[in-house]
Amino acid sequence: MKKLQALNKRTAPKSVMPEKVIQFGEGNFLRAFVDWIIYNMNQKTDFNGSVVIVQPLGGGMIDKLNGQDCLYHVNLQGLEDGKPVNSLTRIDCVSRALNPYSQNEAFMALADQPEMRFVISNTTEAGIAFDPSCKLEDAPASSYPGKLVQLLYRRYQTFNGDPTKGLIIFPCELIFLNGHVLKDCIYKYIELWNLGEGFKKWFTECCGVYATLVDRIVPGFPRKEIKEIQQKISYEDNLVVQAEIFHLWVIEAPKEIAEEFPADKAGLHVLFVPSEEPYHERKVTLLNGPHTVLSPVAFLSGINIVRDACKDPVVGKYIHKVQFEELMETLNLPKDELQKFAGDVLERFMNPFVDHQVTSIMLNSFPKYQTRDLPGVKTYLERKGELPQGLVFGLAAIITYYKGGKRADGTEIVPNDSQEIMDLLKELWATGDTQKVTDGVLSATQIWGEDLNKIEGLNALVKKDLDLIQEKGMLEAVKTIL
Repeated sequence: MKKLQALNKRTAPKSVMPEKVIQFGEGNFLRAFVDWIIYNMNQKTDFNGSVVIVQPLGGGMIDKLNGQDCLYHVNLQGLEDGKPVNSLTRIDCVSRALNPYSQNEAFMALADQPEMRFVISNTTEAGIAFDPSCKLEDAPASSYPGKLVQLLYRRYQTFNGDPTKGLIIFPCELIFLNGHVLKDCIYKYIELWNLGEGFKKWFTECCGVYATLVDRIVPGFPRKEIKEIQQKISYEDNLVVQAEIFHLWVIEAPKEIAEEFPADKAGLHVLFVPSEEPYHERKVTLLNGPHTVLSPVAFLSGINIVRDACKDPVVGKYIHKVQFEELMETLNLPKDELQKFAGDVLERFMNPFVDHQVTSIMLNSFPKYQTRDLPGVKTYLERKGELPQGLVFGLAAIITYYKGGKRADGTEIVPNDSQEIMDLLKELWATGDTQKVTDGVLSATQIWGEDLNKIEGLNALVKKDLDLIQEKGMLEAVKTIL
């Protein structure tokens, strides 16, 4: 075992660059995604910018970060063109980290720095919220949008409304059209705090808040392998963050923003597009959609890990059918683009470094099916004049999983959903009649927001699949639809 060095700017080289980005959030995702992207832009383009991290809440990790002079390693793992990759990169683009609750003046002074240009955030889905109890004079406002408006107003005052000093804002929270939601909160604070027409006009015309969609699986701190990683890098890095190789950032913004944030020129998968919607739909349909139906099919076939499900000769074919022959047919992006994305998704499912348990995907399966797969069932029926067999079979598999009991190998089946849904399924399965189960599930408007018995042919097909699964077992039943 070699002796490890502490990781800081005295023991490791650290670039010094102008601070251009304010980042709200110090968690694993932003450090393995946004900061990794900015590091790559610095290496491969003339971006030449560093990041100041702002801790959104009173408690957080910034002391740990500052203890390492904001240096840390990203460990990327996964398959690239079918070959396993396991790389380590030291990220050096974070200049410092601030706690606005204990360093409020230093936080507010970020607004006075002329070279500041971008604000990026990931404050969780609950972070983009308007809290009317926040005041302009709070040090700081408790909500993230409140803090952002305090900063913007200070900048407006410092530079006397200079139109060249607006900020470009990229929220990364997992909310559909997150930029629109954030912008709405900002306008509410401008009204609440009476910040005046001049500031409102400057914000509207000189700043941009752009919706984005982010996609990278980030397992986080590698507890199991940390000793081995530290030996490999020779540093006692306690902030290593693990992530998959795949990354995608879709930003709904005009091309001139791409000139200022040249991630595409660094060969990164960052797209500037007129609308984020089709990409949001693509991800939900081709990644989350197959996940939702493969899980009960795999689990009830005796398979526990997503990767093993993809490799299985029967369940693997089922996943391929659902993804390439059914769900892909319901989207409106160019076919070659969809095929590339679906292929990447399968490669991600096959990641040799991540043991993704199918049971972890089974949480709240009915609401997931409603948002991720049901739209595909309807669109497929509309376009092809018939129901997609794989997707409907997936619904029958979920219904069967919610029956509970034990798997053939004795493993307990433990469904997990809202009490209302759990009670309904228990009651329906207690009848022992698959027709009653089918009628009851499809007519449950509290799940679907509508009566699915009205979809032509759906009731008969679900009933047929339920009977097949009861009679032959999951694996044999899947074979009948391949």
